[in-house]
Amino acid sequence: MTDADVTPDARPEARPVIRLKPKANARALRHGSPWVYDNEAVTDRRTKKIAPGSIARLEDAGREPIGTVAVTPGSRIIARLLDRDPEAEINGAWLEARLSAALAHRERLFDQPFYRLIHAEADGLPGVIIDRFGDTAVIQPNAAWAEALLDELASALARVTGVTTILKNAGGRSRLLEGLDQENAVLLGTAPDAPVEVPMNGATYLADLTGGQKTGLFYDQRPNHAFAAGLSKDARVLDVFSHVGGFSLAALAGGAATALAVDGSAPALELAQGGAQAMGAEARFDTRKGDAFDTLSALAEEGAQFDVVICDPPAFAPNKKALEAGLRAYERVARLAAPLVAPGGYLGLCSCSHAATIEKFRAASIRGIGRAGRQSQLIHTGFAGADHPTHPQLAESSYLKSLFFRMLP
Repeated sequence: MTDADVTPDARPEARPVIRLKPKANARALRHGSPWVYDNEAVTDRRTKKIAPGSIARLEDAGREPIGTVAVTPGSRIIARLLDRDPEAEINGAWLEARLSAALAHRERLFDQPFYRLIHAEADGLPGVIIDRFGDTAVIQPNAAWAEALLDELASALARVTGVTTILKNAGGRSRLLEGLDQENAVLLGTAPDAPVEVPMNGATYLADLTGGQKTGLFYDQRPNHAFAAGLSKDARVLDVFSHVGGFSLAALAGGAATALAVDGSAPALELAQGGAQAMGAEARFDTRKGDAFDTLSALAEEGAQFDVVICDPPAFAPNKKALEAGLRAYERVARLAAPLVAPGGYLGLCSCSHAATIEKFRAASIRGIGRAGRQSQLIHTGFAGADHPTHPQLAESSYLKSLFFRMLP
């Protein structure tokens, strides 16, 4: 390891200091809380001049060290804890150690290299998302420190995993909050010129790694896809907000008689259709482009009935300010979807809004089902897969909820 592998402000002896205010909760940070908010830190003129993405030493109000942090002075989250060692060197070796620990966990979970490799704070790399698609990895560096160390991160990723292509996806909403650009890039190898086939739960998905949503595919729903597939043998299945066919293709792999995918994106539905063809299930698969709420209403007017209906909408409540409107939207989804479920059939409702707790989401879903005039049993509650670990002291990392109801005759 040479000095070229370390950014100048990453060396302990050259670091600025971030100091907590007297009333800040230093104990929580020492016990693992990963964020320092701007109202918890002393933000004097010197602090404000620190370059975004700089590595700093975090101290409490008594000047006792807490750890090594990455700093973004203009962000609501002014510092992210990287290491509890205040002298830790944030370099290629440090990055390799974090990546290797994450890889060891995923290799125990999966027999093929298709998974989320890094889930931000929960994997010790705050603000960093890395999804793996065989020999290709897609990085979302959603924090300024990760952008500053992106070359070192990509090099460490290639050394640890052996991937031959690394793409940067700059579409993360939090990049704007960190003052970062929205420019995608190829960091290693050559970008794929066609969608990548991803095997999951016996289905085949097509992931557009350069033009699709987020990194190209949502791995987090894998266990919930599997649960839905187990309900779907010989069933008529409706998958609303389907993206590239997440639940519908899994249902076809589980033996569904038919599956209908509904989404507002024509490119996503084309990928879903391609996945069905790759599985040899195109004869049992259909798509319908349109607004989900309008389509649910139209299907009801048509008298359509399904044995399994799953609704997996985008985040209706991405933050606390949007919570009440988001809960009303989740209730509306449940109210419109419930009448489409045949007696004795199943309704799956999902939320990826971290601001909507499982209790609030469940209550909104039950209200919607009741207002549709249906009675139900809650039979299963699901969360994100084990390649999306939860940071014990960061509620935002536990965002995905999935509820499955049996609709009573």
